[in-house]
Amino acid sequence: MARCGLLVWLASTTRRFARDRKGVGAIEFAIIFPVLIMLYLGAFEITIGLSVSKRTTRAAGAIADIITQQQNVTKSSLADIAKAAPAIFAPYDSSDLSLKVTAIQIDGSANPTVLWSWAPSGTAPYAKNSAVSGVPTEMKKANSFLIRTELSTPYTLFVFAPDFMPSGMRTITISRSYFYRQRQNDNIPCGDC
Repeated sequence: MARCGLLVWLASTTRRFARDRKGVGAIEFAIIFPVLIMLYLGAFEITIGLSVSKRTTRAAGAIADIITQQQNVTKSSLADIAKAAPAIFAPYDSSDLSLKVTAIQIDGSANPTVLWSWAPSGTAPYAKNSAVSGVPTEMKKANSFLIRTELSTPYTLFVFAPDFMPSGMRTITISRSYFYRQRQNDNIPCGDC
């Protein structure tokens, strides 16, 4: 008899739960909440990443633009011009910026070679008279001169699944290269590069 009463109670409780709709919204929210949080954090991560990317673009372009306005440069003046990059990156960390400036001479056969190159460490990242690759075809004008700036920065993902991704996959390198023509004279010499 007790067993029959238990079955009756179980059947009536099941019918009552089937008719009751009070907790459906809470259950649906509990199912959707993790997806909403991941969407929110993903949107935040993408927004910050795009902002860093935009600042990388601005800094590389600004440095090339300033250099091409000069009649000549030195290592010291290039170091002063390179200080524009951290100012453009503020408030983001700019301690790991990697900058290379290269003067490219294009000969009569439209072959680009390195005239001089400079990096903030004071070294020459490319050997003088070495061939240059990656020059856009439309800029390979015979007997011309270009300045190329290459700027890159590592970007570490903030919050989007930090514990689920290996540490090597959490850092993305954002880099930009710009080619500008000089504004005055035939080229921009660097006296001590």
